[in-house]
Amino acid sequence: MAKEPKLIAITSGKGGTGKSSISYGIGYTLAKQGHRTLIIELDFGLRCLDIMFGMNGNVNYDLGNVLKQKMPILDAVTRVPSASNLEILCAPKDPFMTVTAKQVVDICKSVRKFYDFIIIDTGAGISSHVFDIVEQANLILVVTTPDPICIRDATMMSDEFYTRGNKRQRLIINKVSPETIRSHMIHHLDEIIDTVGIQLLGVIPDDFMLKEATGKGKVLPVDAPSLAAFDAISKRLTGEQVPLVIK
Repeated sequence: MAKEPKLIAITSGKGGTGKSSISYGIGYTLAKQGHRTLIIELDFGLRCLDIMFGMNGNVNYDLGNVLKQKMPILDAVTRVPSASNLEILCAPKDPFMTVTAKQVVDICKSVRKFYDFIIIDTGAGISSHVFDIVEQANLILVVTTPDPICIRDATMMSDEFYTRGNKRQRLIINKVSPETIRSHMIHHLDEIIDTVGIQLLGVIPDDFMLKEATGKGKVLPVDAPSLAAFDAISKRLTGEQVPLVIK
């Protein structure tokens, strides 16, 4: 078991990029590869991980209990039935509750010896609050889609991290489809990489199977194109030299 787990923050410049779906996919594949993994959901206004993992109505405690009642985090996490190595700490039911960067750090420190990876699913948007939390991570995954507005927001977010001296960033491009390229919204994925200015970690296809699985709380099918991409990303996070999966 890892003494110093890799703390990964998954963030984006705006909502709608699929940040939570990526937290779901990476967390699931890391766990399936044998890594003890925890996902902490900080997107308070869009609590959804319990639905994605088919646990809607079966989560007794959440981050709100940890923050308000000082409940030990290990008593508040919920194990995901479809992946025995995966646990989640859902966002509070109260969308107006707040959490500080120090509280996130303290929570992670209190459980780090029990996990190989801790994934922080942050709130979307460019704000000092998000930056303060994200900067605690060992690795920041900036998520964008091929949409020009998302690309601009991801660029602004990355530039701010660089301004703050944080170079521990990698890029994930989500919801990529042949139609996006054919529409000339972008001409090539290299355009996005060059614009945002972050090394690419992975590309996730626009996959209806992923939308259906997360919407219905079902296990992602083994033939889902997105599953292969998540699996490759997770292996790269553990240091394996695997090629990018782009379909």
